[in-house]
Amino acid sequence: METKKTDRDILNKGLQTMGICLLLMFAGPTLFYISLSNKEKPLFIPLLIISILICSAAVYFGFKGIRTIMDSMFGKRKSS
Repeated sequence: METKKTDRDILNKGLQTMGICLLLMFAGPTLFYISLSNKEKPLFIPLLIISILICSAAVYFGFKGIRTIMDSMFGKRKSS
């Protein structure tokens, strides 16, 4: 019986994705706070939209990174 081993290339891609997620997790809420503290400025709405998009991207990259890391450890799922 063959034992499954971790695919290091896929693991590295997953860790890079999680690194991107980490950067976005700090940038999104920081920009959100900055945009809410300047409600009277003309760039309030664009900054708010951009910060919400960055927060959404952080959630996406988080799920994608965890899925990639799991695929590297346990193999790809069989599609039926």
